[in-house]
Amino acid sequence: MSRPPPRVSIGLPVYNGEPYLAQALDSLQAQTFGDFELIICDNASTDCTGEIARSYAAADSRIRYVKNDRNLGWIRNFIRSFELSSGEYFRWHAADDLSAPECQERCVQALDREPTVVLAYPRTRFIDARGRRLAEPDDGLDLQSPRASRRFREIVTRLGHTNLQYGLMRAAAVRRTRMLGLYPASDMVFLAELTLYGRFWEVPEFLFYRRFHPGASSSMNRMQLQMFYDPIHPDRMWIREWRHLGEYLRAAWRAPLGSRERLLLHLFLTRLAIGKRGKLARELLGAARYVLTGRRPAPTPGTVKGA
Repeated sequence: MSRPPPRVSIGLPVYNGEPYLAQALDSLQAQTFGDFELIICDNASTDCTGEIARSYAAADSRIRYVKNDRNLGWIRNFIRSFELSSGEYFRWHAADDLSAPECQERCVQALDREPTVVLAYPRTRFIDARGRRLAEPDDGLDLQSPRASRRFREIVTRLGHTNLQYGLMRAAAVRRTRMLGLYPASDMVFLAELTLYGRFWEVPEFLFYRRFHPGASSSMNRMQLQMFYDPIHPDRMWIREWRHLGEYLRAAWRAPLGSRERLLLHLFLTRLAIGKRGKLARELLGAARYVLTGRRPAPTPGTVKGA
């Protein structure tokens, strides 16, 4: 007899995660809510990531190890980890981050209790390579408004570090979005689109520890970022502000909204474009310069880790 699907699926995309992977896996195995599957999606690592992951999978039937034949880039690997999942609820977890034992349980309780909530996330502490505390950012994105246009506006204007990306989400709501895209900071667009399908709930406890270290994407140079995002097409030119604006408009049209909410979204995006007209103009100039000289503008870093 086949086993029923777990309540929670955890996607752990990783590339050369040897330094911190075991710590991340230990923190997930220690979760007080144990009805989960953990999918380690290895993006063709060249270090000991595979050996570490296989040893955990051999000892715990909830853990599954999948290795890509080639490095797909972080976006495709994140998406693949979701596509392999089967749980009612889903979360991503980076190979260098840590979760407190109660993290999963608190988020499951919030989603079980509040049917209109599509994402529950705990408060976050930043830690360094040695696990020492760096900061306690206030995400301030407990988006409880019943109006999708207000939730969307708040996250677009206030989102900084996308710690919410590692919260627990309703898998059905994630499938209704366009997911992550092959362009920088598409995690910000994804979270904005997700607000159109329900509320966000902040668990008021510090239960997630996000690690910043020299190997993180925030420390990469331009060429490293190109490979990080899309090693299959490393010569692609990024026009971030225009792409984000277009994706926001597309999300507004796709979502099941009434005419008033849709109008409010379009008015907000019009004001957003006017406010960013300088950046939009500079991107057009950069694109024209690239066409004429072949000099590509540097991509703007995103915030998702774990290629």
